[in-house]
Amino acid sequence: MNDMTPTPIRKIVHVDMDAFYASVEQRDNPELRGKPLAVGGSAARGVVAAASYEARAFGVHSAMPSVTAKRKCPDLIFVSPRFDVYKAVSQQIREIFAEYTPLIEPLSLDEAYLDVTENLKGMEIATEIALEIRAKIKHVTGLNASAGISYNKFLAKMASDLNKPNGQAVITPKKGPGFVETLPVKKFHGVGPATAERMRKYGIETGLDLKSKSLAFLQEHFGKSGPYFYGVARGIDERLVKPDRIRKSVGAEDTFAEDIDDLERATAELKPLAEKVWRYCEAQGVSGKTVTVKIKYSDFTQATRSRTGTGPFANMAGTFEAASGLLASVYPFKRPVRLLGVTLSSLTNDQSDDLQDRQQLDLNL
Repeated sequence: MNDMTPTPIRKIVHVDMDAFYASVEQRDNPELRGKPLAVGGSAARGVVAAASYEARAFGVHSAMPSVTAKRKCPDLIFVSPRFDVYKAVSQQIREIFAEYTPLIEPLSLDEAYLDVTENLKGMEIATEIALEIRAKIKHVTGLNASAGISYNKFLAKMASDLNKPNGQAVITPKKGPGFVETLPVKKFHGVGPATAERMRKYGIETGLDLKSKSLAFLQEHFGKSGPYFYGVARGIDERLVKPDRIRKSVGAEDTFAEDIDDLERATAELKPLAEKVWRYCEAQGVSGKTVTVKIKYSDFTQATRSRTGTGPFANMAGTFEAASGLLASVYPFKRPVRLLGVTLSSLTNDQSDDLQDRQQLDLNL
C-alpha cells in the first residue's frame, strides 16, 4: 500500500523589529522617547539609516538624504549609529528564535524567517509561537517586534507589515491567493521601484494583473525572476527557509520573578535551560565542548564560569551536570540571583567515534 500521507502545510513566521535602530536609541536614551528621531548623519551628504515612528509621521524614511529629512521634519533629531549595540541586540533576538527552531534565515539584523512547522517547543499553532516570541523579545530587549504568519515566505513577509507596529497578522492557505490579487505589485517583496515601473508599462499594477500574465511572458520580460513572480501571483512560494552558517554557540537564560539565594532551587532552574540548549543541538546535529554558566545578581553585577571538556558533550545530562558544578563553584552567592544562563560553545557537527562511543556508553549499549 502506497504512503499517501499529504505533505504538511508549512508554518512560516516572519519577525520584523519595529524601527529597530531608532527604537534601540530611544530605549537607551529616555530623552529621545516620543520624539522624531533619525539614525544617521546630519551632514549635507548624510543619509537616514532608520527613522522612528514619530519621524515617519512626517514622511521621513530610511535611505532618504538627511537634508530632505530635515526639511520634512525641522525638529528631527539625528543620532550616530551604534552598530555594535544593534548587533548585540540582534544576537539576543536570534537566541530567542533558536529556542523555537533551528530553521532561522536572517534577512538583516532586524528581521528573519522562521520555519516552525516542526518546532522545539512542540507547539502546533504558529500564531501562538509568534505571540510568545514577540513577548519574549519585549521582555529581554524592551523592544517591539511585529510578525507575519503564513504557509510560505512571501506571504509571511507580506503579513508582517499588516499590523505594524507591535502587531501580527495571519494569511491562511485559503486566503492567500485572494490576498495577493488585491496587493499592489510595488508592495511585493522582491519588486523594487525599477521592476514596479517596468511592470506598470506592461499593465501590471496588482497581483491580479500579474496573475493574468503567462509564465512565458514573465520569463521573457523579467528573466530568472519570472517563475518567482508567476508563483507568488498565485500565492505559491516554494522557497525553503535556509538557516545561516552553524552557530559558534547556543545559549538560554531566564530572569526570575523573585531573586534566588538557595543553591538547590537555583540548580533546579538550570535544568530547563540546559534542556533548551540540548534540544537545539539535537535538532542541528551538533554539540559543544565548552559549557558556560552566567549568573546575574540582584544588583545587576554578573559572573560567568566555564568548563571545557576534552570532546563534545554527549547528552543533556552531561551538559546539565557540568553547568550545575559551575554554579556550585560560586556558592554561597555574594547576592541573591536574578538571572541564570547556560551556553554551549565551540559547537561542532563532527560526530566523531569518540562522541558516538560515549553516547553508546550513556545509553548502556
